[in-house]
Amino acid sequence: MINSDEAGKFSDMDASSEANKSYVEPELPASAEASNPVVLLVDDEPSILSALKRALRQSRYQVLTAENGAAALDLLASTEVDLIISDMRMPQMSGAEFLAQAQALYPDTIRILLTGYSEIKSVVHAINEGGVYRYLLKPWDDHDLLLTIAQALEQRRLRKETARLIALTERQNNELRAFTVGLETQVVARTEEIRQTVMFLEDAQHDLKSNFAAMVQVCASMIELRCGVMGGQSLRIGEMARHLALASDMSELQAQELFFAGLLHGIGKLSLPDELLHKSLDRMSADESHLFQLHPLRAQMVLTPIAQLGQVAHIIRHQYERFNGRGTPDGLAGAGIPLGSRILAVARDFDDLQHGGIVKHSISLQQAVALLKTQTGIRYDPQIIERFVVLMEDPSKLKLKTPVSEISGSQLTEGMRLADDLRNRRGVLLMTKDSTVSAHQVEQLQRLEEQEKTPFVILVHSSTAAA
Repeated sequence: MINSDEAGKFSDMDASSEANKSYVEPELPASAEASNPVVLLVDDEPSILSALKRALRQSRYQVLTAENGAAALDLLASTEVDLIISDMRMPQMSGAEFLAQAQALYPDTIRILLTGYSEIKSVVHAINEGGVYRYLLKPWDDHDLLLTIAQALEQRRLRKETARLIALTERQNNELRAFTVGLETQVVARTEEIRQTVMFLEDAQHDLKSNFAAMVQVCASMIELRCGVMGGQSLRIGEMARHLALASDMSELQAQELFFAGLLHGIGKLSLPDELLHKSLDRMSADESHLFQLHPLRAQMVLTPIAQLGQVAHIIRHQYERFNGRGTPDGLAGAGIPLGSRILAVARDFDDLQHGGIVKHSISLQQAVALLKTQTGIRYDPQIIERFVVLMEDPSKLKLKTPVSEISGSQLTEGMRLADDLRNRRGVLLMTKDSTVSAHQVEQLQRLEEQEKTPFVILVHSSTAAA
């Protein structure tokens, strides 16, 4: 413990040896100096500087000294200092003035003031102007001095760590924001890619469905050519079956399956001999009738490999079952017969009655309806017949709902959309309903029309017809 009066009694040797030194700590290795806190001592009395250095010797600080404020500012300009301990009374520049400049230039450096009891007003000024962390009274207590320095350096360390963590957090936030922006961009790009892929798949699926339906109709047309019936019979049966399915509260998918079943209901006839194909049912012998009614089984065998037509094949198989259970091939009765098969039987026989398929001579629409009604509960499901009669009372329900125009091949132009299947005079399918006509197809159809020497009757949607 020393006081200000005793400070002058230090030996002249100590005073002269310390006067020209700016830093000492020779015993510390360079690696340790780089990591230890740097403490700057500022006092115009060498004996005070010496006493402070002795007090700090065991603390392994890097100690720098300066005898006035100007020298201390020079050291601060060239060296990073963690803590300053400055005397209050110094010539030329007081401790308060020096610390005020140090705060302005190096605000992160901790500042401690040494002063006497008589300098309280000056201390207050130094605290206000120089941002002093704490002041110590002369004479000081070494333990209190070391504790104050340790606390001050810990506070500086915590401030630096806080600043480091704030900077790290800010950098990470910036990286996160950049990553988020990049991720959002990727998500938007990926979403757009998926949307385009979905659109492509939807278009491809639509094309596949359209192409599949067209191929089924082509097959139906080939069946009609082989069986020698008027073109369009299968389509009429398919359309009637589809309308009856919708009237029976079946789904669109089920109605489409019935449409295909109507188109392909006679595919098994391709295996029958020619003489049997041209006979009506009422003219067949028992053996011929039995052979004829095997065609649904052969149709099922032909269609089974096509997964999309599995249900269609099942409907076709049971088309000759009777509601009273005396049909073929399995003798099913009532609700045991697939609903689609019950509907197909009505649609098929209705068309066959009008075109000589069941009896040798064709009968009128009204006669066909009346004849079907007589077989209610015997051959046909009463509920299906009831819905069929309702449909026939208002035939407009079976017509196209959109306005159509009737034109010839010579009037056909690119971009028109067919309102019905296009067939030649022999019933051969040329284009399917809802097809949009290309320039190449226009040229082909007009050439075919010239070869046929009979104008085609082409139904197109009015909205696509040329003005």
